[in-house]
Amino acid sequence: MARALRSFVYFVLVRLVGVLTRRGSVSQLQLENAVLRHQVKVLRRTVRRPELRNPDRAFLAAASRALSRDRWASFMVTPQTLLRWHRKLVRWKWTYRRRAPGRPPLDREPADLITRLGRENPRWGCVRIQGELRKLGIRVGASTVRRVLRRAGLGPAPRRTGPTWSEFLRTQGRGVLATDFFTVETVFLKTLCVLFFIELTTRRVNVGTTRRPDSALVTQQARNLSITGRLEDKHILLRDRDSKFSGPFDEVFRTEGVTVVKTPVRALRANAFAERWVGTVRIECLDHVLIFGQRHLRRVLGAYADHYNRARPHRGLDLEPPDPGRPAEGAPGSIVRRRDVLGGLIHEYHRSAA
Repeated sequence: MARALRSFVYFVLVRLVGVLTRRGSVSQLQLENAVLRHQVKVLRRTVRRPELRNPDRAFLAAASRALSRDRWASFMVTPQTLLRWHRKLVRWKWTYRRRAPGRPPLDREPADLITRLGRENPRWGCVRIQGELRKLGIRVGASTVRRVLRRAGLGPAPRRTGPTWSEFLRTQGRGVLATDFFTVETVFLKTLCVLFFIELTTRRVNVGTTRRPDSALVTQQARNLSITGRLEDKHILLRDRDSKFSGPFDEVFRTEGVTVVKTPVRALRANAFAERWVGTVRIECLDHVLIFGQRHLRRVLGAYADHYNRARPHRGLDLEPPDPGRPAEGAPGSIVRRRDVLGGLIHEYHRSAA
């Protein structure tokens, strides 16, 4: 029964639409619009609420001003929503940037610089930081400096009673010299020993080679270091407990006012700078060269030590070499040239005029 009723209603609907179309009461365009509106209603029932962006809202709000209210049914939103969007657009039109009362806020860059100076210099007060900023071309008041420091959690100077452990150890390391041995195997399986000294602060190295390291040779290397004036600003020598470091070797340093400090047994990290240099010279040089004898090893290590001290950048020195030369300026027309070290194993680059 229900199926026959649905068929009858559909038959009447088809006849009615056909009659209206033939008589001209409903044009093809109006019928097409009715079909589209009905499809939109179907989509609203099947699709979730669409996400409208600001351009969509602006267009619909502008169109609502042109269409009459009886035609607002074509919109997918309610009239109240359209009116709310339009009121929002009007508020955006009449809004302007208001200036807060009082002095303008300090820019981000000077504020960050004030915080940096306060953290790196705990003994500097507000006036001291104000003077340092004036040297850099930044003029701010002492009260502004105080306010920025308080906002960063930094109280009045002195902000700490003493240096941190990293600052203390870095300061003490300026006068520390480390030494150690390492071996190199030649092509003919002969073992050669290398004695080196490295300064903890500058990373400058001094290298010597020998076939049979004994007390006399090691002591002579210490005397050579003293004669060249490399011990004038040193006060600590760090070494391991190798038997080759004999009493006369330590006596040379004690005569120069240097205290000899022995590392614990089997504690490689206690002499970390020396161990790190051994790894560096092996990775960058010795692992890629076949050594034929002591004279060959002396030339190779001499060339590498010269490159290490004069041209190799170091992380601990802000990417500067231990003995930096005159900084190269990128003048117009200058050419970057390459210098080969150890037959092209290592490359150095410098600028020269065209």
